[in-house]
Order: sequence, then C-alpha cells, then structure tokens
Amino acid sequence: MASEDKENGLYTITPSQQAFCSCCGAVITSVLVTPLDVVKVRLQVQSNPSLKGKSFLDSDGLTDHVYLYENGNGKTWRKTPGRFNGMMDAFVKITQREGMKSLWSGLPPSLAVSVPTTVIYFTCYDQLRDAIISKFGEDNGYISLTAGGIARLCSATIISPVEMVRTTMQSRRLSYKKLYACIRTSVAQNGWLSLWKGWGPTVLRDVPFSALYWCNYEYFKRALCKKSGIHEPTILITFSSGAAAGSIAATLTLPFDVVKTHKQTELWHFISHSSQKSSSVWEIMKRIVAEHGFTGLFTGIIPRLTKIAPACAIMISTYEYGKSFFRVEIAQPSRY
Repeated sequence: MASEDKENGLYTITPSQQAFCSCCGAVITSVLVTPLDVVKVRLQVQSNPSLKGKSFLDSDGLTDHVYLYENGNGKTWRKTPGRFNGMMDAFVKITQREGMKSLWSGLPPSLAVSVPTTVIYFTCYDQLRDAIISKFGEDNGYISLTAGGIARLCSATIISPVEMVRTTMQSRRLSYKKLYACIRTSVAQNGWLSLWKGWGPTVLRDVPFSALYWCNYEYFKRALCKKSGIHEPTILITFSSGAAAGSIAATLTLPFDVVKTHKQTELWHFISHSSQKSSSVWEIMKRIVAEHGFTGLFTGIIPRLTKIAPACAIMISTYEYGKSFFRVEIAQPSRY
C-alpha cells in the first residue's frame, strides 16, 4: 500500500483514517447483510424444528453470533412464526407480520463485536503489510498472506474476551452488575485464561481464512487494475475481487468453520447450563466424521457462500473507497 501510494503520487493515510474507514465498512456491511441473515436463519429453523430451544450459531462474514430459539413466549433473538416458501416469500411475510424493523433484529449485538473486531483487523493488516513491504522492498502474495494471518490472530485474541462476555449476556440475560460478578467468579475459579474459551477453534478457522482471503484479494485487485490500465482500483474492481477472494477462502476453510460452529454451540451450553464438559477441537472433528463421514466437514457450503461473498465484497469495497477518499495528490512545490 505504501509503495503503491508513492509510485502513484499519493499520501499514505494514517492509522486513525484506516480505523475510521474500517469502522464505516463494518457498520455498512452489518446493516446491509443483517436482513439476509435474518431470512436465512428463519428458513433454516423452519426446515429444522429441532433447533427450537437450542443454541444456533451464524456468521455475517465479519463475526459470529449465537442465537437461542425458545418454544414459549419468552424474549428471543429470532422469532419463528409462520411458514415461508423461499427467500423472497420470507422477506415479504416477515415485513408484513413483524414490520420492516424486524429484518434488522439482533443488529446492536452484532455491531458491538463486529465494529471493534474489524477496526483492529483491517488496521493491523494495512500496517503490517506496509511495514513488511518497506523492509523487504517488494510486494508479493506471501506478504499479504502473512499480514492477513497475523492481523486476524491479533484481532481474535483481543476480542475473544468481549465475545465471551457477550455470549454470557445473551445466554443468561444478566444485568451489568450480575455480569461483572459472574466474570469475577469465573476468573477467580479458573484464572484469566477462562475469558479466552473458544479462542482455539476461532483461530483455527479465521487465521487460514484471512491469510487466503488477503492473498487472493490483492492478486485479483492487481490483475484487474493491470488489465484495465489503471493504478487505483474502482469500486467494481474491489467489490468483485472481495467477493471472489471471500468465496475461495470460505470454500477452502469450510471444515474449520464446521468445527468452529460445533465448538461455539458447545460453549453456549457450557455457559447456559454451567456444564463442565467441553470437547476439544479434534474430538469434535472425529465425532463429525464418525457420524456423517468426511462429507460432514463440508456441509453448509451454499449458505456460507451466500453470506460471506457479499459481506466480504461490501466490506472491502467500502473500506477501499474510504481510503481513496482520504488520499490526496501530492502538491508539487512551486519554484520561483
């Protein structure tokens, strides 16, 4: 990024500007993708009634969300009345029965995690990539792959306690005072590392995903810019590059996503029912293979791509547009 900016006669934007761009991107992505998320989850619950009364994990491409379905009249993150005949029918019926606002149900808890996660993630990536390029003096796929993996590792490690707190609040619906007491008791009994439960499966999925995503994104972006004969990518180039890179990374890391889903759901039950038993990553993987065969590790590819491809495309195109907005042409000093 820095080397490209110098070649094109542009200022490199500051970390605070990068953080602002990624924050705007996270908000816009969550707002645009949440209705698709609501409809997809309703259709999945309709086709699988056993989910009612149980925990359910879903992702909007930026972060994960755990929801609880109840059979009674209690408050839920996702209500499940009515029958839907496809995605468009679900959009229409949900809007008619519950109002337009219901398409954005669950948005506040989504933003509470996705915004800080994305700000840390994208800012770290750009800073790491620029630092590596400036040190080695060249740009290649390995740099983007390395920077993407490290950036995701950092953001996942920093945000993991926040995700743990949010999951606790959703499962027990505690007041802030009770939540603080619950966390303090957990730390006193199990140590500070108890706040990082679920970190392993998250890193196992997200680090390879991010490494592959950024490597492919930078490759597609350079190739399309070269083919178009331009230096700065257009919104169409960043959008299509993000969608393609996200689809490839999502497909290749699908087994890790399946394991992560099972692990996070177990974590929900661990918190909700004070269970002391939590399976390891390899135990979950062996159980999936034993019950469903190796194909069980690749279930849900269509729903995953339906969410991640547009989310990645919207996020990266918004982020790149924001960065281009802050860039200004270097004014050549006048000579008298």
